[in-house]
Amino acid sequence: MTEYNPPKIWTWEQEDAGVWDKVNRPISGATYDKELPVGKHPLQLYSMGTPNGQKVTIMLEELLEAGVKEAEYDAFLIRIGDGEQFSSGFVDINPNSKIPALVDRSLENPVRVFESGAILLYLAEKFGKFLPTDLAEKTEVMNWLFWLQGSAPYLGGGFGHFYHYAPIKIEYAINRFSMETKRQLDLLNKTLAERKYIGGDEYTIADMAIWSWYGLLVRGVMYEAEEFLQVKDYEHVCRWADEIYNRPAVRRGRLVNRFWGDEDEQLLERHDASDFDNVRTSG
Repeated sequence: MTEYNPPKIWTWEQEDAGVWDKVNRPISGATYDKELPVGKHPLQLYSMGTPNGQKVTIMLEELLEAGVKEAEYDAFLIRIGDGEQFSSGFVDINPNSKIPALVDRSLENPVRVFESGAILLYLAEKFGKFLPTDLAEKTEVMNWLFWLQGSAPYLGGGFGHFYHYAPIKIEYAINRFSMETKRQLDLLNKTLAERKYIGGDEYTIADMAIWSWYGLLVRGVMYEAEEFLQVKDYEHVCRWADEIYNRPAVRRGRLVNRFWGDEDEQLLERHDASDFDNVRTSG
């Protein structure tokens, strides 16, 4: 492989850089004008069924499963591969142009919430669910929520990109991020050997956030890397991942804004509980 010597000044070369090359650019802001649709519920979600998107739809479905009727929501699909996150309407909600983004219209002045971790925390505090009230217990959950927000980029943008998506395989990059991913899995495994859930004895937003990345990874859903990373060695993570997968709300939430895979496991948009009638949420 030819050694790369960086130039004195970096310039943006718009060439094929893999499957996501068309959505990455060195500037922020909208590229075209388009308003976002608005549904019938106070909570309006604009997202796609990636791991970050699944965090929020799982949380919303868990709230509904817990009897919180006020958590009814509309989920509109944002096709990030087509650049829909760069519309003026979406940028107004999230100037960072990343899914998911939420608008709470139940208040006199609608509130925008962006960044998946911030949305989980907002919903947990708004409805008083899936977040302990005891200060020490809440802090432990927050420790892990922030751990995920800092760690997942190593898994997704690091390991996943270089191992699965990059147009060329770079040994150094794959080794670097494989090592970090396995270190993170080892940390989770040791933690879950001592407790039922990530934050303690109760299921919380920390589990929802971390499961959407590391739970899917050990279940063989992400990057076709389960053998490469020997994920079955992390038995406590696998136990936890399977247990959460079997929650009805998780089965539903992971399908929202999904348009790939088996047709009966796709739900492009969600506006009512009956929308799940034609998709497979068990099995």
